[in-house]
Amino acid sequence: MAVTASAGKRETQFLWEGKDKRGNKVRGKALAASEASLRADLRRQGVAPTRVKTQTSLFRSGGKITGEDISSFSRQLATMMAAGIPMVQSFEIVGNGHEKPAMQKLILDIKSSVESGSTLRDSLAKHPLYFDDLFVNLVEAGEHAGALENLLDKIATYKEKTEALKKKIKKALFYPTAVLAVAVIVTVILLIFVIPQFESLFKGFGADLPAFTQMVVNLSRFVQHQGWWMLTVTVGCGYAFFWFKKRSRPMQRSLDRIMLKFPIIGPILVKSAIARFARTLATMFAAGVPLVEAMQSVAGATGNIVYEEATLRMKDEVATGQRLQRAMENTGLFPNMVVQMIAVGEESGALDAMSGKVAEFYEAEVDNAVDSMSSLLEPLIMAILGILVGGMVIAMYLPIFKLGQVV
Repeated sequence: MAVTASAGKRETQFLWEGKDKRGNKVRGKALAASEASLRADLRRQGVAPTRVKTQTSLFRSGGKITGEDISSFSRQLATMMAAGIPMVQSFEIVGNGHEKPAMQKLILDIKSSVESGSTLRDSLAKHPLYFDDLFVNLVEAGEHAGALENLLDKIATYKEKTEALKKKIKKALFYPTAVLAVAVIVTVILLIFVIPQFESLFKGFGADLPAFTQMVVNLSRFVQHQGWWMLTVTVGCGYAFFWFKKRSRPMQRSLDRIMLKFPIIGPILVKSAIARFARTLATMFAAGVPLVEAMQSVAGATGNIVYEEATLRMKDEVATGQRLQRAMENTGLFPNMVVQMIAVGEESGALDAMSGKVAEFYEAEVDNAVDSMSSLLEPLIMAILGILVGGMVIAMYLPIFKLGQVV
């Protein structure tokens, strides 16, 4: 059993036990400002508390709230409201039933704000870290149109699609990065721990080492003596790179432009940006948001500065009376097929449906591209690892082969 405690600025997660009006033992957990306020809340709900204690956790922050948490929350809320459950009660059920304390606190904070008289739109806008402008604008459109349940369902579908797409992109970027990191680690381990053992063995030969072997031995000595310096410089450069990337928009723009043209990864990022563009446009337009206003949210959802700035230029052109099809052609970033489908949607008055078709097509394209890339990279990765490790093994055994020929 779960209870709702008044959401405050400083709330603590409590575990409680008690007896209900029938004398049955009940237990649960809840967020409350204090033990006293929780006990008072329990009594108001007909529960006589017998034990209340603070829930301890290794993660005091209650865990990080992810996009998947927000997506799941959107679906649960949409389902409950579509079933006719009042909004406040829906928040109570979803919030108290969530296993992640941080997410539970967020939901109950929103519930408390709604109970105090704020609109759902304003309550969500207080948490911009988790609910972006697109989410808030769609909720506002649903409240104004009196169709909040339908809009919440569209939001839930949109969040599920976008989170699935993000996973695919992360998979595409993570796989080669992880393998490259493993290759570097294996190489460093061999240079620091294995090659020196062979070097001490070679000293007893009393002969010059083959050029390839000597090169590997010299590299091993360099890594042993300059390794910490190299690591410090690498970490420092990496930190500086990400620091400037986060704060410098020109740098972000340049990197995004380069990544779009990068072999293998570039086409996947292009398809991802188009899929996000189309999915967001379809969701916003289906919600009744005017096209010019919708384009602002669409720009921020593309996930790439190049497409974001292009979408904002399109917005300005559409605001002056230009057709969306023509504005898309002017950017030079959208394939002809996409432009033609948008044109058909404009002509037939079914822009949301055609945008949805574009999104589905490119989401499937991203999925296939990631799978194809994985299949393509596997033999390439094995070859790289084989060259690195095999090259060192050959370098270490060359002197032994040379000695055998002499004998």
